[in-house]
Amino acid sequence: MTKKIHRVVIVGGGSAGWLSAGIIAAEHCIGFDSAANSVFDPALAKSSSDNFQLILVESPDISTIGVGEGTWPSMRTTLQKIGISETDFFRECSASFKQGTLFSGWMGGGKDATSDAYIHPFTAPQSYAETNLAPHWQLIRDQVNFADAVCPQSALAEGNLAPKKISTPEYAFQVNYGYHLDAGKFAELLRAHCVDNLGVQHVKANVQAINSADNGDIASIVTDSAGVIEGDLFIDCSGSKALLLGEHYKIPFCSKQQHLFNNTALAAQVPYGSPDDAIRSFTHSTAQTAGWIWDIGLPTRRGIGHVYSDAHISEDQARAELLSYIEASAGKDAADQAMVRKIKFEPGHRAEFWHKNCVAIGMSAGFIEPLEASALVLVELSAAMIAEQLPANRQTMDLVAKRFNDKFLYRWDSIIDFLKLHYILSERDEPYWRDHRDESSIPDHLAEQVKLWRHQTPWHRDTSHVDELFPSASFQYVLYGMGFKTEGSTTMRRSEQQAHKIAGNLFQENAKRTQQLQASMPTNRELINKINTYGLQKI
Repeated sequence: MTKKIHRVVIVGGGSAGWLSAGIIAAEHCIGFDSAANSVFDPALAKSSSDNFQLILVESPDISTIGVGEGTWPSMRTTLQKIGISETDFFRECSASFKQGTLFSGWMGGGKDATSDAYIHPFTAPQSYAETNLAPHWQLIRDQVNFADAVCPQSALAEGNLAPKKISTPEYAFQVNYGYHLDAGKFAELLRAHCVDNLGVQHVKANVQAINSADNGDIASIVTDSAGVIEGDLFIDCSGSKALLLGEHYKIPFCSKQQHLFNNTALAAQVPYGSPDDAIRSFTHSTAQTAGWIWDIGLPTRRGIGHVYSDAHISEDQARAELLSYIEASAGKDAADQAMVRKIKFEPGHRAEFWHKNCVAIGMSAGFIEPLEASALVLVELSAAMIAEQLPANRQTMDLVAKRFNDKFLYRWDSIIDFLKLHYILSERDEPYWRDHRDESSIPDHLAEQVKLWRHQTPWHRDTSHVDELFPSASFQYVLYGMGFKTEGSTTMRRSEQQAHKIAGNLFQENAKRTQQLQASMPTNRELINKINTYGLQKI
């Protein structure tokens, strides 16, 4: 029980496995200083192998799903910490900038695309820490939409402009951003970096059996080509199969389909009509009769897919809606030639994520749906917590596991609340959307929040954790982007007259900054081309 935890085994590769490996290795592998971005010294790591070892066991028979993937801005910090150059990341992963999500057709599904669209940007409203602009915007809501009034990012995204310039150093920005990336290429970049620069041992083998210790821990795994691999802590990144946590430990899966109905996706890769076509710097989410279509722009292609509820629409109908979207946006030839893959999933998560000496990350822990791209950020957060709070020994592991389970059960509930909000605010009249608004399908906490927000706008006190997945600003963007009204809202901490004056100045400052950025920022494609040619500054 007092033996030091020094040998961590990750089962499964892909984005979840290799991202977890990179985050943990950068924190613990001797020979690499993530703060200084130093180069890993294999000789030093070899001499210190008794102190810490990280082994990733990856099946050679399972390929990455490889659909276009979206990240949050947190990925910039993660990549920087594990020592990956942003220039290399763009070049190796067919990456592009993501400044948020554009939602079309979610409110009423009418023909007027302009009025039935809004953006959830990655940049918080102007002076958000000190001033809540939402109550003041209510007075001018008929003149300007909320995101445009409080933040310059939606205007940049709509103009396909980049969030930074070629002269801006790696990971720095003019406006906040995440990424779109090719998931398969991302896993390959992470694998090479982890093995070559962080000392992670890569074992290509299939797990055939799991050996238990007397106390019920996993003592070792048995593989087909690498023999028995022992470990002190095992991380399950084996995907929805959940080989360790699910199959071995039988930790129950908690379905959340009573709240969020989508359980099937049809995915396709669509070429651009021309190499010079604009690359959108946002994920485009377009509502359909029983789901929604994602449209992600990478430098060489678009990733387009339809996620839907098979209880509300047939596969043939969903495919027809997807192909109709592709034809309208990319042409008949693109629709005719599209290779569509079907992906089934059940929205939900495990009842606990850390059991005994096994913790699940990625789809082994759960998956809800692609809306708002929460999958990779959960990988980042899970691996970071393990890295920062790696138990000193087996005796303290159960304490860390309890903290981990409490934290991530809260986070999964937060995801469900935030995603459900998008659906219950819609006024679309198809059965799928009406069912989403049924009170029995709405989590109690969300229902309470919406009732409160009808009388006061969300702000800092609406969140109870310092590291909330979705800050109150995100709730503001979705609520007021979808036409929600807060009646009789009052300002806080200052007299009404003084607060209105401050808010008016902030609205003017935002409008001025928006104009300056629109005039000075390159397009998304222009900047990506320059990164591929010249690279970004290191400092």
